[in-house]
Amino acid sequence: MRKRNESVTVEHERATAAPAPLDKGCSLRHSLRLPAADTGMKRPLGRRYGLWFRLRRLIIWLLGVYIAIPFLVKLCPAIQAKLVFLNFVRVPYFIDLKRPQDQGLNHTCNYYLQPEEDVTIGVWHTVPAALWKNARGKDQLWFEDALGSSHPVILYLHGNAGTRGGDHRVELYKVLSSLGYHVVTFDYRGWGDSIGSPSERGMTYDALHVFDWIKARSGDNPVYIWGHSLGTGVATNLVRRLCERETPPDALILESPFTNIREEARSHPFSVASTQYFPGFDWFFLDPITTSGIKFANDENVKYISCSLLILHAEDDPVVPFHLGKKLYNIAATSRSFRDYKVQFVPFHTDLGYRHKYIYRSPELPRILREFLGISEHEHHH
Repeated sequence: MRKRNESVTVEHERATAAPAPLDKGCSLRHSLRLPAADTGMKRPLGRRYGLWFRLRRLIIWLLGVYIAIPFLVKLCPAIQAKLVFLNFVRVPYFIDLKRPQDQGLNHTCNYYLQPEEDVTIGVWHTVPAALWKNARGKDQLWFEDALGSSHPVILYLHGNAGTRGGDHRVELYKVLSSLGYHVVTFDYRGWGDSIGSPSERGMTYDALHVFDWIKARSGDNPVYIWGHSLGTGVATNLVRRLCERETPPDALILESPFTNIREEARSHPFSVASTQYFPGFDWFFLDPITTSGIKFANDENVKYISCSLLILHAEDDPVVPFHLGKKLYNIAATSRSFRDYKVQFVPFHTDLGYRHKYIYRSPELPRILREFLGISEHEHHH
């Protein structure tokens, strides 16, 4: 009887115990299978949703910037002025402008002049090649006296960005010095180590001050003015003023010039692309330039200039389009103010690769200057 009860009990325990592992096994398989199926469905959906969310956020952000920047420029014209001047871009970096010899200009002296109260500008004076040996180790007084030697002087007005120590500028000083010219250049107020806030009026006044400083020391030697890029705007402002006071320079040389800053800004590669996709580009971006008092109206200035004019422009110039230099020449050539003076336009073919700032590499440049300035000197003395 006990055995039967024990067997019944054992069978009962097996019967009741057996389903437990089965249920457990089933429940485990169920719990493993269904979540796996759910995860497989939710993961791609989650990835797609996350990617679309990030993409949508990026599009909204870009659209916000696209809309905000023009309004910011419109409301703060000073921003546009900084983009025109780019005086905050100082290249090459880490050079000591007090030491032009570090740039290979062993025959150059660094000065500081003061055009106005609270304005100080840094100046470099490179003497002609014939004076190189004598120039080494000499002080500022010797360099100033050297301006009275029988060599012509070129006042060089550089473009925006960088300093008087820019690589292509230094190379041009060397070329002009080897051709027998004094080269005097400087950084406008707000550029390089010059002190002051940049403006078109201030830049022009700085140039006038340096010109008068040169004339006070150069005697009867010819003084030419050479402007490059934005510096052409300063150059024509200066020369127009000099002609109005009847003290014109002996010649004006414009390298890569434009007609006026508005047309130049509109013709810039960035602007050309923007005008295609941004309605109201003129109102947002170009009008603030005028509001800031920035005109650099070369096309108007040449109508009041009475001295010989030479324009140099590369056909492959990506910054100031070639057609603007040609247009400026056509305006000057038909102006009554130039009827007694030589006006010449010299293009440089695209194949030469001189672009915006490498015309100094041209082996023809010495001949061009010699022939043009020779005529200008003849007119000056007669």
